[in-house]
Amino acid sequence: MKFQIEDVTVYFPYDHIYPEQYSYMVELKRSLDAKGHCLLEMPTGTGKTIALLSLITSYSLSKPSNPVKLLYCTRTVHEMEKTLAELRFLHRYQLQHLGPSARILALGLSSRKNLCINPSVVSAAENRDSVDAACRKLTASWVRSLAVENPNIPTCSFFEDYEKAASNAVLPPGVYTLQDLRAFGKEKGWCPYFLARHMVQFANVVVYSYQYLLDPKVAGIISKEMQRESVVVFDEAHNIDNVCIEALSVSVRSQTLEGATRNLNKMSHEIERYALLFIVPFVFLQVVCLVFCSIIMILGGLDYMAHGRFKATDAGRLRAEYNRLVEGLAQRGNLPIADTWLSNPALPDDILKEAVPGNIRRAEHFLSVLRRLVQYLKGRLQTENVEKEGPVTFVASINAQVGIDQKVLRFCYDRLHSLMMTLEITDTDEFLHIQTICDFATLVGTYTRGFSIIIEPFDERMPNIPDPVLQLSCHDASLAIKPVFERFQTVVITSGTLSPIDLYPRLLNFNPVVSRSFTMSLTRDCICPMVLTRGSDQLPVSTKYDMRTDEGVERNYGRLLLEMVSIVPDGIVCFFVSYSYMDGIVNSWNEKGILKEIMQHKLVFIETQDVVETTLALDNYRKACDCGRGAVFFSVARGKVAEGIDFDRHYGRLVIMFGVPFQYTLSRILIARLEYLRETFQIKEGDFLTFDALRQAAQCVGRVIRSKADYGMMIFADKRYSRHDKRSKLPGWILSHLRDAHLNLSTDMAMHIAREFLRKMAQPYDKSGGSGKKTLLSQEDLEKMGNGSLGEMLF
Repeated sequence: MKFQIEDVTVYFPYDHIYPEQYSYMVELKRSLDAKGHCLLEMPTGTGKTIALLSLITSYSLSKPSNPVKLLYCTRTVHEMEKTLAELRFLHRYQLQHLGPSARILALGLSSRKNLCINPSVVSAAENRDSVDAACRKLTASWVRSLAVENPNIPTCSFFEDYEKAASNAVLPPGVYTLQDLRAFGKEKGWCPYFLARHMVQFANVVVYSYQYLLDPKVAGIISKEMQRESVVVFDEAHNIDNVCIEALSVSVRSQTLEGATRNLNKMSHEIERYALLFIVPFVFLQVVCLVFCSIIMILGGLDYMAHGRFKATDAGRLRAEYNRLVEGLAQRGNLPIADTWLSNPALPDDILKEAVPGNIRRAEHFLSVLRRLVQYLKGRLQTENVEKEGPVTFVASINAQVGIDQKVLRFCYDRLHSLMMTLEITDTDEFLHIQTICDFATLVGTYTRGFSIIIEPFDERMPNIPDPVLQLSCHDASLAIKPVFERFQTVVITSGTLSPIDLYPRLLNFNPVVSRSFTMSLTRDCICPMVLTRGSDQLPVSTKYDMRTDEGVERNYGRLLLEMVSIVPDGIVCFFVSYSYMDGIVNSWNEKGILKEIMQHKLVFIETQDVVETTLALDNYRKACDCGRGAVFFSVARGKVAEGIDFDRHYGRLVIMFGVPFQYTLSRILIARLEYLRETFQIKEGDFLTFDALRQAAQCVGRVIRSKADYGMMIFADKRYSRHDKRSKLPGWILSHLRDAHLNLSTDMAMHIAREFLRKMAQPYDKSGGSGKKTLLSQEDLEKMGNGSLGEMLF
């Protein structure tokens, strides 16, 4: 269908549109017109992605003289592929109506691991870092130079063919998923990773990970060329503040420091070798060539001298690097640095204008600084007490004890990568430890506020096991996202669980021009949320700290699940507040025989912290649901399943949230962050903890509804959900279906409501909405409304 929103003709690839999709587009266009940022909460299963893509691409088509570029950020590769598939469907529709003028270039960008097509690299690599290292060993400029002299040195044929194609290596217009890029690369014989990296600057739509904009170590490479007229979308952004904090936080353990020491020893050895190569050939040539020059010339010594010049050139890289640093060219991007902070827009402007300090320009001096820093950190880890400092105090201590000032620390990360390039180090996986130390140094030398250095001699949950760790913990999410807000004209933060939406502008320190939460229009009440406060024996249930290990609570939770597996068909998903709590309660159920009774009705699968094990469990869970028997899946709030896995249709007819997923409140990092939020943004500790716990709970239960044709139940099994101050933090689309009669239930009452709900859902219904409130709008409906007003037809 095609319709108008003010001066923009919107091309929407379906015959009908949901009222909330239309409202979403109207608010999104307001943000684009105002060139401002927005917060939009859209219920799950209501076509948020296609609505967003349709509006922004149509908006760009309506302004051919000044088109906007879309940078669409997702959390996972799976979400990236889904977004590109939706965009391809939309693009075909636009081509049908507009012809060639609607052509765009859209692509997904991911790591080498997901794009590499070289069989020797893919087959031998175990993880992303090893793929990166194997790729660099074949594609580094010095490796390719040596391969010219010695054909036996392996290179990547796909990269070589891509380089030979030069300006002809381009992607034709179209929408390319990661699989499409790999297929195109195999067809042309070009490396899809480097091709995609090159085409990003020319693409109309780029879909990639959050880290490409928020992590300063990556953003400086991938996103530094993006124009200001771009529209940035952070999809599923309910945890965006945590992503920002993780991007600027570093943990240093004893293993890290030992590995960094090994890295420094190896680099020192390389520098000594290079220095000898630089000195010996020239001394030898100056002395010996005076005597034997003519003999060497006669005996073909020209070849020998040429070889000597080659080694001298090779060894002279250290001197050339030093000269470049002296001239200050690193800041202007003339150094071939793999991952650099200095070209990254996420750093303050005053840092970009500074020159690399003179006392770390020479490689041997720089390594001496790093050795002193590592030694200092080793000493700090040898403590029996918990210590907490601010960056200013910590840097002053480093300067006083080992003579390293703030400016030197600030440039450590960039200087390390310049040196690694000079020393021709391709195995970055091996040097991760020293990179972590330099990352820590640059952060602590750059920011004076919003951070804490916390040193703990043991794990706070296992105080009997020594495990010292030094953590540079970021408390201010706005530090990472501030450059994105300042650089791009519109940033869209959207998700199905942003409530309470008014806290995000304070956490991220920005003023949205639009902040809106939409409800879900339904032809039937296909969502059934319930708050269960007590078991069949009328004893309260809760994961509150003083109740969670109570035998009555564990028994009532087990009886609740046992009763539900006996009446709910297909799949049931259970979320626990933590891995440790899940392990404890499952063991308790096993000892009491409850687990055995549950498995008489359905198979049970459990999420673990191992990705491979969890993936296998999910596959088998789906097979059990497909065969008709159904299954139960135990998962954890904040885990990978809670964030990225959909349990649509028969894979999830019921979600039980066992408890309120508060963070571990004795965590010193959390305590430090809460203090910072209170002092800086006037956010109370209780308000933030409740906000964080309820958004995680909403994210968990939201896994069960993925479309309006779907249906499912949500049980919030904790007496605290009955309190208004907790319950009100849930998204509006859940609260609108949470009846007063469902707020204070026992297990018996929940069973009765579940039976009635399932019986009702088994009846046929009118998908068009019939009479009353419109839930599907046709093009004619939109034309009747006119002027972008939804009118009484919708509400």
